[in-house]
Amino acid sequence: MESATPVIVAIDGPAGTGKSSTSKAVAAQLGLSYLDTGAQYRAITWWMVSNGIDIDDPSAIAAAAGKPEIVSGTDPQGPAITVDGVDVAGPIRTQEVSSKVSAVSAVPEVRVRITELQRSIAASAEQGIVVEGRDIGTTVLPDADLKIFLTASPEARAARRSGELKGSDVHSTREALIKRDAADSSRKTSPLAKADDAVEVDTTELTLAQVIECVVTLVEEKRAGK
Repeated sequence: MESATPVIVAIDGPAGTGKSSTSKAVAAQLGLSYLDTGAQYRAITWWMVSNGIDIDDPSAIAAAAGKPEIVSGTDPQGPAITVDGVDVAGPIRTQEVSSKVSAVSAVPEVRVRITELQRSIAASAEQGIVVEGRDIGTTVLPDADLKIFLTASPEARAARRSGELKGSDVHSTREALIKRDAADSSRKTSPLAKADDAVEVDTTELTLAQVIECVVTLVEEKRAGK
């Protein structure tokens, strides 16, 4: 059996749309690498917080942006991430990091640093890769073979996200999501936006299995048409 042409898939969308679960499952099913770009921004944010960098001072963040060494594993079954050799897969998911990641991500020097990292990982994926984030189709990989933009109602997203974040109630989660979307959509550098050539998939009424099936079909159609 000849190997399929490597395919680069960009999956963007706000938090709580099922982006991570979908991206991981699609990559695993199709034998592709997987990259969670949000985890990279969380990792650099965790490093800034851990090293006492003032998150309210963009120039301090910019000055430190090149310091941490971030290494992302691309196995969809167990995507590892380390900062300076330390496994941060757990620590980067705390509420403290979640509340600060938008501020750190908005700093242009941080975006340049992480975008370069993301492009080099995508370029070296031999079988192809599913890259998920907020500006992949528009900024990071504008030439991706397939771009998908996942959406869902704020209510559906809050319910999913509060299910992920133990002990959080849906109302406060919804408020936090809307606030973060507003910050990410309005920032000057690489805002959260749908690429003109992206396929939009509204996941509000769909189960995760249905979303995965839909995306797998889109990728397979893309591969067949190449």
